[in-house]
Amino acid sequence: MEGANTATVPRLLTKRTHILPILLIGLAFPAAALAATGQGDDGQGDDAVALDSARVAGIAPLQRPVDRFHWVIDTVTERLRAEQRAEARRQRRELFATLPGGVSITTLESIAACESGGDPTIVSADGSYRGKYQFSFGTWESVGGSGDPAAAPEKEQDYRAALLYAQAGSSPWPVCG
Repeated sequence: MEGANTATVPRLLTKRTHILPILLIGLAFPAAALAATGQGDDGQGDDAVALDSARVAGIAPLQRPVDRFHWVIDTVTERLRAEQRAEARRQRRELFATLPGGVSITTLESIAACESGGDPTIVSADGSYRGKYQFSFGTWESVGGSGDPAAAPEKEQDYRAALLYAQAGSSPWPVCG
């Protein structure tokens, strides 16, 4: 029976599923040993500070891979978010390829960016202008909207803004149009 146990040990070390835990354990013991050295401070002042500096310097090589790992995670996350934003823009362009009056989504995006920073729920300080395109209630109703423009779905705000732009051009947005 002992021969069977010793034969399984080398196999465990070569299996892929066991490599990561073994690697982590292999890194944990030196890190723990470095952290444990010089823990007792017997009031020696400068010696204790020098010992702490040596301990930190010993851990520094271990910190670099951790920092690199965090950097890789942050970079990949940002790339994924950028891809998601690009895909959302592509879908919106396809969705609004045929806006009323031939208005382009690029025109609407620039108006929205100027008016509200693209936030469909924003309300002006005095409450009279609402939503992504800062509609007044009267203007919103004139293009077929009902209720609060800031509570309307973003797609509806885009559609109503395209209708308004097709009817009146950029004049409803004197600063941003």
